[in-house]
Amino acid sequence: MAGSKFRPDRGLTARMVLTMALLFVVYVLFVVGLVAAGLNIWLVLILVAAFAAFSFFSSDKIAMFAMGAKEVSPQQAPELHAVVDRLCAMADMSKPRVGIADTDVPNAFATGHSEKTAVICVTTGLMRRLEGPELEAVVAHELSHIAHRDVMVMTVAGFLGIVAGFLTQAGLRFAMFSGMAGGRSNNNGPAPAVVALLVVVVSAAAWVLSFLLTRALSRYRELAADRAAAYLTGRPSMLSSALTKITGDMARIPTRDLRQAEPFNAFFFAPALSQKGFSFSQLVATHPPVQQRVSRLADISRQLGQGH
Repeated sequence: MAGSKFRPDRGLTARMVLTMALLFVVYVLFVVGLVAAGLNIWLVLILVAAFAAFSFFSSDKIAMFAMGAKEVSPQQAPELHAVVDRLCAMADMSKPRVGIADTDVPNAFATGHSEKTAVICVTTGLMRRLEGPELEAVVAHELSHIAHRDVMVMTVAGFLGIVAGFLTQAGLRFAMFSGMAGGRSNNNGPAPAVVALLVVVVSAAAWVLSFLLTRALSRYRELAADRAAAYLTGRPSMLSSALTKITGDMARIPTRDLRQAEPFNAFFFAPALSQKGFSFSQLVATHPPVQQRVSRLADISRQLGQGH
């Protein structure tokens, strides 16, 4: 975040360092566990490295493609670019690429493994619903993710879950196939089905640990981004208003659209979920409760002398 005027958050920095350190331990144990289960060490290392490289360098392209988003030029979206230009000047940070996703789900996200590859994307549903100052507050929130570099950390942290999930599914299918085929070991070693089940256990454990670690970081980074955006714009009430509008309108969005966006909830400004009849455990939620975010923004408003 060097050179940026977004307020630093030592709590976020400490949590990112801790999360990365713990994930490194999980990665090592994951590889050791797979080798101990019977997989070839070089196969494991190549597989993990390939997934890591693909996830790290293609994260922005994957997210944009999955959301149906396209990068837009200042000529195509002059008002949105003007907002980003103004905020980047205020924050003294490099301008990221700008994208728009044609979906009625009102949301925004930032992605990319570095400042050079960073992209901030808003949906057409968000732009239709928010007033200018509210949109500016949401864009400031997303820019703070880039400035804090937590987008990069979330990209790295999420890759283990992808690998572990892939191996869990592959192991289960192989175990079922081996079981039906009556597979046995030909060299007094463990049967293929046993190896596959051990891979499933190790992979599932790694997935659960990485899932919990990234969710905990995800919740805190949203609070940090709210705080940074509120202080940068000086209008926390606008961010609170945008948050209330977006979460309130989620219930009106078709379930199919929400499910399509759900895999990217950890990167969204607000989770793409209907609030009706839905309850989240604090252990697995990607975002803090809306009431908590609004309450903290109200506290900042009072501190800035702009309380309502």
